[in-house]
Amino acid sequence: MEFKDYYATLGVERSAKPEDIKRAYRKLARKYHPDVSKEPDAEARFKDVSEAYEALSDPEKRAAYDEVGQRHQRGQEFKPPPGWDSGFEFSGSQFDFGEGFEHSDFFETLFGRASRGARAARGPVHAPGGDHHAKIAIDLEDAYRGARRSISLRVPVMDAQGGATMQERQLDVNIPKGIREGQHLRLAGQGGPGHGEGAAGDLYLEIAFKPHRFFRVDGRDVYLDLPVAPWEAALGATVTAPTPDGSVQLTIPPGSRAGRKLRLRGKGLPSDPPGDLYAALNIAVPPAETAGAQDAYRAMAQAFSGFDPRATMEA
Repeated sequence: MEFKDYYATLGVERSAKPEDIKRAYRKLARKYHPDVSKEPDAEARFKDVSEAYEALSDPEKRAAYDEVGQRHQRGQEFKPPPGWDSGFEFSGSQFDFGEGFEHSDFFETLFGRASRGARAARGPVHAPGGDHHAKIAIDLEDAYRGARRSISLRVPVMDAQGGATMQERQLDVNIPKGIREGQHLRLAGQGGPGHGEGAAGDLYLEIAFKPHRFFRVDGRDVYLDLPVAPWEAALGATVTAPTPDGSVQLTIPPGSRAGRKLRLRGKGLPSDPPGDLYAALNIAVPPAETAGAQDAYRAMAQAFSGFDPRATMEA
């Protein structure tokens, strides 16, 4: 996925004021609008221009984009690491962009959970504050046991000129046992401030799991690649296997092959009913680094001289 330089798309500098961005957009939108333009690529250019304007005309989106843009250049491969988008707090209670406009993969990767065109509401003197939302990444173990954690959110703060800069705020959050990826936590009163005597809005935290060196999660189920020795797979054994809630003793049936999945019922994410944990067996081959190890492999080759591991590949 290619990094998009929205400033270059609109033909403005990164220091451009909101009115400069609006002026540039209007000029290009008139030029490339599919209903009037005779340019051969008018529709594609109009979408690019509209997307750039949507990102840069919203002070919150622009602040988040600028932070990412400090480390990327136009045309550069954009490969965000897992969890890179955690901690951005946006105003608005919507969790989609609505219908009628197809954004690029880059835009949806960057703003996929931000509300479209979020703005501070104008209304009565006394009005409730708007809801905010953010995505946070938690440890899988916290979803198993529940926890109270301190999180840091990057919040766009508006200045008198309508621009935004990123500031951080800390919050203590209760992580409920059994929460799944994609679910939301509601923090009452932690959203936008109310107007006059209006109550503050709420903050919705979308949950994601941090990458784990052992486990993968699919819904309520958890998957583990479990290394076993060749003799453990061939003869059977009882081995110690990790789970996010502590180690367990797992029985390897004799004659197990690589890729076989052993199911640990109820050892997935806590729920009603709980998920399962699947251990996929991975045959770990010992290195032949000593003369004794090499002799052992030669003896094994002699003992299994009739075995062809590629027999199934014959035409």
